[in-house]
Amino acid sequence: MLIRDRLSDGKPSISFEFFPPKTDEAALRLEQTIMELGALDPAFVSVTYGAGGSTREKTLEVVSRIRQQSGIEAMAHLTCVGATREEIGLVVDRLAAAGVTNILALRGDPPRGETCFTAVEGGFSYANELVAFVRERLGGGYSLGGAAYPEKHVECASPALDMENLKRKVDAGVDFLITQLFFDNRFYWAFCERARAAGIAVPIVPGIMPITNAARIERFGATLPAQLAVELEKRREDPQAVQQLGIAHATAQCMDLLRGGAPGIHFITMNRSTATKDVFAELRVAGLA
Repeated sequence: MLIRDRLSDGKPSISFEFFPPKTDEAALRLEQTIMELGALDPAFVSVTYGAGGSTREKTLEVVSRIRQQSGIEAMAHLTCVGATREEIGLVVDRLAAAGVTNILALRGDPPRGETCFTAVEGGFSYANELVAFVRERLGGGYSLGGAAYPEKHVECASPALDMENLKRKVDAGVDFLITQLFFDNRFYWAFCERARAAGIAVPIVPGIMPITNAARIERFGATLPAQLAVELEKRREDPQAVQQLGIAHATAQCMDLLRGGAPGIHFITMNRSTATKDVFAELRVAGLA
């Protein structure tokens, strides 16, 4: 199944993001999470690609296993970091050989310990270059996604320049966009309005992560609505209360997004199922999933 087709069928697309495990214990937890969330019949799942391509082999392994063992459509993340165009081409060919027909093409974050992105000699500097390369190599029978930033990319000087960069990426061959996580839906709606005004017509899927850990959320740098920030601070030392607040806020976000016409929700799960399952259950009761 091509994700672009799923996003055009008029039904809300509920999907989940996982990351490749680094330890045996984490691998077991991921298997359990995939089993539990897979039972919810997601439209697709995605598997991230570690900084500097550090999980390249694991990404391919997890994506292939999900597709083969669970029958769930799995999308592989692919980045420019630390690889030449020839090396990226080999990865793309391996994904295609494994039957993976959906790829999320990203520039990627700098490797651990580095503060800015630097392309390797013979590599790509921007996501639009990667998108164009993959599209030319694979043709139209594959679905390519890209990242979008409702609060603009952290390295970009202005929202206007960020939108210009996004337009180049879409014009290079992106079929749909998945946003960086956000906690205030006003950023998403305003972003979509600007994107449509810029001539970007592809589906824009909001990325949502239920808050389960106060310190972790602060590291992401996304803006918290004032009242949510106050309530989170009150509960900081009570993990269960933090999670309850996070689930309630994510549920309200998702309901507003889906009722407002968002094409779906892409849940960032952090390889854990509980919070996402709770939000999904509320969406199902409301007839939105």
